[in-house]
Amino acid sequence: MKKRIIILGSVVVAVIVLWSAAWLVLAGVVKQNVDALALTDGVTEPNLTCGTLDVGGFPFRFDVDCETARIVSGDIVVDVPGIRASIRVYAPFHVLASAKGPLQLSDNFTGTRNGVAWSSLEASVRLDNWRIARASLSGKDLVWSDTLFGDAVIAQSPLTEIHLFDIPEQYDAERHVAALALYARADNLAWPGLTLTDTNAEVQLELSGLPDDVRNWGDPMLLPSMQQAGGALKIVAIHATDAASVLDAEGQLGLDEQGMVDGQIAITSTGVAERIGPLLQEPWRTLVLGTPGADGAHVNQINFRAGGIFSGLVPIASLPPLF
Repeated sequence: MKKRIIILGSVVVAVIVLWSAAWLVLAGVVKQNVDALALTDGVTEPNLTCGTLDVGGFPFRFDVDCETARIVSGDIVVDVPGIRASIRVYAPFHVLASAKGPLQLSDNFTGTRNGVAWSSLEASVRLDNWRIARASLSGKDLVWSDTLFGDAVIAQSPLTEIHLFDIPEQYDAERHVAALALYARADNLAWPGLTLTDTNAEVQLELSGLPDDVRNWGDPMLLPSMQQAGGALKIVAIHATDAASVLDAEGQLGLDEQGMVDGQIAITSTGVAERIGPLLQEPWRTLVLGTPGADGAHVNQINFRAGGIFSGLVPIASLPPLF
């Protein structure tokens, strides 16, 4: 009996030692991959540098802590006090992330400088065989400010959420094509520049024709392949309200064989034309929102075809091909 206990204890110790060694090796690989992001050019691929980079979470997680993070993509520079990403050993395709605020965003081309603060900012991405099963981003007490001169609040919301869901019934395993549904909401949004207060907004979209492997989303032939697969952006519903205004929109947009946007968006609104009057002058306000009916509601349809944007049948702008 004593001999069996010794053998069992030796096996347990051996397993612990082997797993500890394996965890250290894997942690080193994770750190190397994050360090490699600092070697990209920041133009064709975003560049990420960390003032301090640590990998912890032993024994069942890998917690990557990037303190004083800087992300560069072209002229855009984003500075974040800290980013944490965690992967559990038993769920390697589920990433949990969070960030410390406030974030500072600078555009070296335009010279603009914005800040975003929050009390909590969390994200989650779960993959199923390299297909997005669900991805979420949730922020509490968000405040977006212009920090170029002072700290002028642009907009704020106590709760903002964005969620992506796989649409299983639209998945085509033979063609490797998937579809995603997006749901976004902002509660009690205040935007002084648009004279918006206590505004609630919801957005529901569906995007089809996507490659089922997220590793292929950077392919330069992504849009042509989506067009050939019959992909489209369906605006299921956009709904925004405050005490005096209501805005609703729905429609569908796709790409034709020449890469031109093709489709339509129907817009219905009440009180919006009066609200945006100082920002969108006539005739553009009527061309976008339409003319009011007897009940005061504005109704219009924006059409996209052959490289043009039309308000009903009236051409108002042109769009270049997307590929």
